[in-house]
Amino acid sequence: MLERLALRSAAFAERWFPDAWVFAVVGVLVVAGFALGFGASPGDTAQAFGGGFWSLIPFTMQMAFVVIGGYVVATAPAIARLIDRIARWPRTGRGAVGFVALASMLTSLLSWGFSLVFAGLLVRALAKRTELRMDYRAAGAAAYLGLGAVWAMGLSSSAAQLQANPASMPPGLLPITGVLPFSETIFLWQSILLTAILIAVSLAVAWWTAPRGGDARTIEAFPEALDATAPLPAAGRPSRPGEWLEYSPLLTIALLLLGFGWLWLEFSGKGPMAAIANLNTYNFLFLSLGLLLHWRPRSFLDAVSRAVPSTAGVLIQFPLYGGIALMLTGVPGADGETLAHRLSTLFVQVATHDTFAAVMGSYSAVLGFFVPSGGGKWIVEAPYVMQAANELQFHLGWAVQVYNAAEALPNLVNPFWMLPLLGVLGLRARDIVGFTFVQLVVHVPLVLGLLWLLGTTLQYVPPVMP
Repeated sequence: MLERLALRSAAFAERWFPDAWVFAVVGVLVVAGFALGFGASPGDTAQAFGGGFWSLIPFTMQMAFVVIGGYVVATAPAIARLIDRIARWPRTGRGAVGFVALASMLTSLLSWGFSLVFAGLLVRALAKRTELRMDYRAAGAAAYLGLGAVWAMGLSSSAAQLQANPASMPPGLLPITGVLPFSETIFLWQSILLTAILIAVSLAVAWWTAPRGGDARTIEAFPEALDATAPLPAAGRPSRPGEWLEYSPLLTIALLLLGFGWLWLEFSGKGPMAAIANLNTYNFLFLSLGLLLHWRPRSFLDAVSRAVPSTAGVLIQFPLYGGIALMLTGVPGADGETLAHRLSTLFVQVATHDTFAAVMGSYSAVLGFFVPSGGGKWIVEAPYVMQAANELQFHLGWAVQVYNAAEALPNLVNPFWMLPLLGVLGLRARDIVGFTFVQLVVHVPLVLGLLWLLGTTLQYVPPVMP
C-alpha cells in the first residue's frame, strides 16, 4: 500500500513546486501586510525590514559554513573511497534504499551539510551497481531523510546552537530565554528517545515505499543524473612554479598545527560539550578535518569551490528572515503592540501548559511550508514562542526541541533544502517529493503525539542568564 501511495505521489509531484525563494518573499509580504493592517506606519515597516535585513549576517555565514564544511569533508578522497567500499554492502534494491536512509539520518545528527553530500555520494556509488535495480528516486528521497526527519535533533541544530550561544542571539531574545545549554535541549533523554523512534519509523517507511521490479526506475532513466554522477576531476599537478605550494602539503601541515592547537585549547579548557556547542568552533573543526583529509591545498580549494553554489539559498534567504524578525518584534501597531506580542498573547489564549507542545508544533510545521529554513525560522518564532512558554510555565529547552522536531516536517515536501542534494544527484525536486510525502503523512501524527507525551515528563525552569 505504501509503495503504491509513493508512486502515485511521485506522479502528482512532477506537475507542481515553485522556487523556494518565492516562499520567503511571500513570508516577508505577509508579515508586512499584517503589520500595516494592525496600524503600523509604512515608514516604520520599511525601516524594520531594511534594518533587519543585514542583522543575521554572522549567523548566515555560520550556516553557510555548515554546508561548506560538510561538503569538503564528504568529498575528501579518503571519505570517497570509504563510500565506494560501504556501497558494496547492500544486496537488494530495497536494502540499498534502507541503507541510504539509515546513513543519511545518522550522519545528519553530526552535520546536516555533511549528511546531504555523504548520502548523495552514497546513492551515486550504489547506482553504479546495476544488478541491484535500485529505484534512483526512492534512494534520493532516502538520502534526504537526514534533513527531513532528524537533523534538527542533533549537533547541527541551529536553534539549539543559537540558544547555547548568547553572542549569536538577535536583540531581545536573551532576556526571554536565557542561555540553554545542550543538556537542556538535544541531550535531554526525551530528545534522544524521540530521535531513536523517528529513525526507526523513517527507516521502515523508506523500505516499504521503495519500488521493486518493473516499477523501479534506475539511474539510466535520468540522463541529467548520469551527467551529474560523472567522476570529479583529480587535482592534477602544478603547471607553473608559482603553483607549487598549492600542490604541496607544507601549507596544510603548518595551518593544521595552528588550527588543531586552538581546537585542543578550546576542548580542554571548556569541555567537549561546551566547545562543540559554539557554532564557530563546530565549523572550524569541520574545515580543519576537510583540510586534513584533502591534504593538498589545491584539492581542498577545489572542494570549497564545488560547495559554494550549494550555499546560495542560505545567502539569499536568511537576510529575508532577518527582515521578517525585526518587523515582527520592532514595529508597533496603532495600539503600541508588536506582531510578536500579539502572537505570544494568542498562544497563551489558545494553548495551555498541557497542549503547548501540540499547538506550537503544529504552528511551526505549517509556517515552515511558507518560510523554509534550516533553523533560521527559529529567529522569527523564538521571541513570541518562548515568551508564551514562560507565561505557561513550559520547559524552555523542550520548547526548543518541539520546534526542532516540527521544523523538519515541512522539509519533507518543501524543495528549498533539497537543492544541494539534488545538485549532487542530478535530480529535480519533483522526482523525490512523492516518496518524502509518504514520510510526511506518517511523521505528522507521530511527531506531534510524542512531543506532547514526552513534554509531560518535564518541569519548568526559569531562564538562566549568562
